Amino acid sequence: MESATRQLIYVSRDPSAELNTRFHQRGWHVEVVGSARDVRRAVRAGMAAGGLLDLSCDFQPHEIAAFESCLTMPNVGWVAATTPGQLQDAALRRLVRDYCFDYVTVPYSGDRIVDSVGHAYGMISLSETASNDGSQGAEGEMVGSCDAMLALFRSIRKVAMTDAPVFISGESGTGKELTAVAIHERSARRNAPFVPINCGAIPPHLLQSELFGYERGAFTGANQRKIGRVEAANGGTLFLDEIGDLPLESQASLLRFLQERKVERLGGHTAIDVDVRIISATHVDMTAAMIEGRFRSDLYHRLCVLQIDEPPLRARGKDIELLARHMLERFKKDASRRLRGFAPDAIAALHNYGWPGNVRELINRVRRAIVMSEGRAITARDLELAEYVEIVPVSLAQAREAAERQAIELALLRHRGRLGDAAQELGISRVTLYRLLCSHGMRHMEGEPMTAPHGDLPASVPHL
Repeated sequence: MESATRQLIYVSRDPSAELNTRFHQRGWHVEVVGSARDVRRAVRAGMAAGGLLDLSCDFQPHEIAAFESCLTMPNVGWVAATTPGQLQDAALRRLVRDYCFDYVTVPYSGDRIVDSVGHAYGMISLSETASNDGSQGAEGEMVGSCDAMLALFRSIRKVAMTDAPVFISGESGTGKELTAVAIHERSARRNAPFVPINCGAIPPHLLQSELFGYERGAFTGANQRKIGRVEAANGGTLFLDEIGDLPLESQASLLRFLQERKVERLGGHTAIDVDVRIISATHVDMTAAMIEGRFRSDLYHRLCVLQIDEPPLRARGKDIELLARHMLERFKKDASRRLRGFAPDAIAALHNYGWPGNVRELINRVRRAIVMSEGRAITARDLELAEYVEIVPVSLAQAREAAERQAIELALLRHRGRLGDAAQELGISRVTLYRLLCSHGMRHMEGEPMTAPHGDLPASVPHL
């Protein structure tokens, strides 16, 4: 039953029997605790919970300090109860500001505090659903749900089934190596080595020895035999990143290897059979490079048997926010305080910015914002994108789409993901609602308990 899953951690030395009864009537399972140690014992691993921290009980300063570690628990949404003037204390004010979703001042309305706790619980439940939702689409470390990324995931699964060379094209920072790893891990070579080499990061005079290795005494300083990257990948996959920057002399050696499938170490006299699959990637316009004579066309056609185009971040629409939230979830442990997500101005800036550095730039900006943020939500200023907050003009079609999406989302939240009930409220058929869910990318809300019951979701919650 729903009431069994909606747990309330009520921290108080003098719990209100009337308030306790009111929570029970609204479907909460209440556990009254009096210390930080008891809070940690009461919280059930992996389950969302609401929390009511009754600071009006005159806890001692050392007890309040001990509560801070409990308030950082990711699956509890806290609300504080305070006395008038109590938040003049700097330590208490920081505790409430940084870790609680809301606060109420005694004397308070019973319904008001139950609604506030319900909202905090609902926000925690939404966060857990977003972080655990498997419908958003993923391939290993890659995350995305836009049409371009879903097409990329399909291509990865297809080319992984063959042993033909794959050529990945795309701008810098789009995650071409992640795509190569995903192909390798889904291929028959998954248990063999995946060996990457960045052809643009190694000086030309060293690239030959890096690729093919050398024997002891082959040149000054060659004190022992070294296995090259090609030989090290034997049985597995060799990933040639930034292949467009490969010098012409190395292009000839690589072409010879692709034709003969044999390598000869520098200073050696024996040809060694090597069985590798080649995956290449570059941001270079290869057509222009071949026309200008910077890249051999015969090598290109050897490498580009199967081609995959990596979409730039600016073309991934809703994935920008999805990726930002994914990175926040991944690196939020670096924050000095509990972060609740992104402020509205940050979301606007994420979509308005052009992302010349693609996913790599997004990761770096979010990681910096996590460390530098001084509030409970990451702002556009934290992302250093304050100048991109201004929203571009919205067309009537865009406004209609946004309103439609919001109406559907609220209906599903009120009816706990039940399509039939939500469709009836919206005045449309279940089939039409399902079609709209697909078109808006909202399938993840179908049939899932997203938040607290309707009565526990207040229209607005004041901010500190």
